[in-house]
Amino acid sequence: MAKITLDNLAHSYLPKPASEADFALKELNHDWNDGEAYALLGASGCGKSTLLNIISGLLHPSQGRILFNDQDVTGAPTAERNIAQVFQFPVVYDTMSVRDNLAFPLRNRGNDASYVASRVQEIARMIGMEEVLDRKARGLTADAKQKISLGRGMVREDVNALLFDEPLTVIDPHMKWELRTQLKSLHNQFGHTMIYVTHDQTEALTFADKVVVMHDGRVVQIGTPEELFETPAHTFVGYFIGSPGMNVLPAQIDGARAHINGAKIDLAAPYDALSGKIEIGVRPEFVTLSKTEGLPVKVRRVEDVGRHKIVRAEFFGCDINIIAPESEPIGPDRNRIRFDPAHINVYADDWRVAPKEAA
Repeated sequence: MAKITLDNLAHSYLPKPASEADFALKELNHDWNDGEAYALLGASGCGKSTLLNIISGLLHPSQGRILFNDQDVTGAPTAERNIAQVFQFPVVYDTMSVRDNLAFPLRNRGNDASYVASRVQEIARMIGMEEVLDRKARGLTADAKQKISLGRGMVREDVNALLFDEPLTVIDPHMKWELRTQLKSLHNQFGHTMIYVTHDQTEALTFADKVVVMHDGRVVQIGTPEELFETPAHTFVGYFIGSPGMNVLPAQIDGARAHINGAKIDLAAPYDALSGKIEIGVRPEFVTLSKTEGLPVKVRRVEDVGRHKIVRAEFFGCDINIIAPESEPIGPDRNRIRFDPAHINVYADDWRVAPKEAA
């Protein structure tokens, strides 16, 4: 297990990057704690896999250093970093049996045969492949092969870190849930440092102790699922986390009030004078429909998803989503909305602004 330090780290795929826009991975300075489970979450092309490949040693950064437990491993090859990596698509030895595939990393390090046998049996049970241990990998389905890849990544107990690059892409939905549960159980049992790359917020939020949200090559927030939901540090986090994502509306801030198209909205606390692009953000869960109070909106449609209703509305050209209880009647007279002041965030140039501290 290892604490992983990213020190002034950045990477460009261009030989001579001339500006920040030329970097696929913008400058990073972070410590990732020993023994925690992290998810790297973001849209395709945001730099997740680039960062993972730098950590694993498959890619050398354009600048900065990678440290494992304060030891510089930037120039160390993958084999010397003592990590296990599972890729998006299965990588298995087709001519070997499932048993030999799982045992390969342990035998390669000279582990005792009895330990290898017991550990392989334990991992096979975790990934549901006990019945096919003696079958050749060649004839198995893609999702079965990916389970072998996952098992081979998990079979070693002495690794510095386990790295997963969207490993459940080819796994059927029910098995995804089971394997995520098993990965979480493995982490709780052995305390490996785990980094899990995904674009799926459900995978990230159910797997990780801390979620690392990336946008445009930059880490915009590291936090628990609750922190990402309650206080998104960047408007992208608010948009990307949640279904639907956070409502973001252009506003002017005057102390403890926001002004939107002439309407006044109370805030939970006052703010200093702000400049730049000013917006407020409020999640659909904290927006309520009203007959008489709040902002006037035009309800465009209502989507009943079983456990609640999603109301799609418009306010002077701005889309607003509201989550309403399943039992709530929604008629033409409910054409105003109210925001819960305690759950309104204020943003300047996309970054969250903290309110003034009480005197």
